[in-house]
Amino acid sequence: MKVVIAGGGTAGHVFPALALAGALERGYDAEISFLGTATGLEGRLVPEAGYPFTPVRAAPLRRTPSVAMFRAPFTALGSVADCGPEVADADAVVGVGGYVSVPAVLAGVRARRPVALHEQNAIPGLANRLLARFATVVALSFEEARGMLSKRPHVVVTGNPVRETVLSVPANRSDLAARARERFGLDPDRMTVLVFGGSQGALRIDHAIADAIEHLQDRNDLQLLVLTGRGHLGVVSEPAEHAGSLRVIALEFCDEMELAYAAADVVVARAGATTIAEVTVCGLPSLLIPYPHATGNHQAANALAVQRAGAAAILHDDDLSGPLLTTRLRELLDDDDRLSAMAHAATGFGRPDAAGALAAEVATIARSRT
Repeated sequence: MKVVIAGGGTAGHVFPALALAGALERGYDAEISFLGTATGLEGRLVPEAGYPFTPVRAAPLRRTPSVAMFRAPFTALGSVADCGPEVADADAVVGVGGYVSVPAVLAGVRARRPVALHEQNAIPGLANRLLARFATVVALSFEEARGMLSKRPHVVVTGNPVRETVLSVPANRSDLAARARERFGLDPDRMTVLVFGGSQGALRIDHAIADAIEHLQDRNDLQLLVLTGRGHLGVVSEPAEHAGSLRVIALEFCDEMELAYAAADVVVARAGATTIAEVTVCGLPSLLIPYPHATGNHQAANALAVQRAGAAAILHDDDLSGPLLTTRLRELLDDDDRLSAMAHAATGFGRPDAAGALAAEVATIARSRT
């Protein structure tokens, strides 16, 4: 079975794609190859994971009049032709979102190959909304997205595939937390709040947590593990030097997120689909701060779905400030019953079987060719 996976641009597209590839290999002995952009994260992460990777030309789908908007259709046509040889002998083509998935999926349609789409967010992206009518199956992470897509394909909720390393957290939390304490210098007797803004960081959150440090100086029972994103470390590390009884560990990034999740009692983060999938499979309560400029405001919809399930509280970016963030954190940290209920709800919301469920859908349409 040969499967071509197309998409990328951000970690939110690449990590689920790699998790799917692993599930297809393990469960179906599939031969996997990837199509993506050379400049996206897939250009580095996919080859590092050991999969064949072919860069293709692609341009974002522009919505406002510009030279780039008028050039985009011609770039897309050329990209479809580029993808043709790559999908010619595929048993299935999988689009995981992002504009680079468009030419690959259209090439698959033209070659009469079965197409599967995966939509990570509660509000589908433009690429998947356009491509859904050509798909054999569309797999969703959120039930809320179902009504916003074409009714022609089979639509199923599989969840969002999560990396094996993160999936290991619930079963190995104690050992991983011990490794985290050693690596990050965490105090085992303090509650730990993990703060991060996604793969690129979030400067707004960094500034708010930097301000909150002053208001949390009395908390000798608390420590913050803050992942600031590249170039933003000083925003948090400087006020951390005057944190009083509060303990603050600030890092630009962490390449072993399973350690950070295992050590955490509460997560403060944006509401990207991959973040939500990882936080919930780890059974962690969260305070979500949706990125307000996400396309279609999809992060707000993602966060609302988790809040409805009882697994998260929401703090809107427009309201974000150090004092308010402090208040919301104290409300969570000082209510053991609420934290326990949120953790239980997160476990129920998470879908640790998402990669396997999505792989099964892909294998079904691939086998339909024989």
